[in-house]
Amino acid sequence: MPERLVFVGDSITDSHRDRTDAASLGDGFVRIIADDLGAAARVVNVGISGNRAVDLEKRWERDVAGTSPDVLTIYIGVNDMWRRFDRDDETTAAEFEATMRRLLDTDVVRTSRVILIEPFLLPVREEQNGWLDDLDGKRAVVARLASEIGASMVPLHTILTKTAGSDPAAIAPDGVHPSEQGARLIADAWLNVHRAG
Repeated sequence: MPERLVFVGDSITDSHRDRTDAASLGDGFVRIIADDLGAAARVVNVGISGNRAVDLEKRWERDVAGTSPDVLTIYIGVNDMWRRFDRDDETTAAEFEATMRRLLDTDVVRTSRVILIEPFLLPVREEQNGWLDDLDGKRAVVARLASEIGASMVPLHTILTKTAGSDPAAIAPDGVHPSEQGARLIADAWLNVHRAG
């Protein structure tokens, strides 16, 4: 029986999927994972570009609760950081944590293996270096909650920061949205965690 894998998150998960087609996986890391696993997995992508944790909460019942995943992957947090700097619309780490706790205290989480992906930022513009302190708070929340509920965690910011070296734009041209190389790295990081159980 193929393993049912459900991915929920923002644009990095969405990655141009056709939202009118439930089978559409987009062209990013979710598609790569599905291609790599082949018949061993049934993959569902319910990512939506621009989402923050509060947006996930608004659509959780509709898009996630009834999906019956064997493995549920939640990848959220970068827009919770970014909106502070591009729209002056801050989500504090405490607000982010409160929303995440409500999402994780749901039946679909209790009946699935959960993988949380740490949000990342690879600064490609000078001002983005100042965003890292805000992101650090969200990263700490993800790590803490993963530990508390016994979820697996993909330490993506750490992995991509090490890999990027002096050329972060090769992995994420705007610091956030991955290139083809970046999507492959995200997929590999997820696959390593998934295989480790």
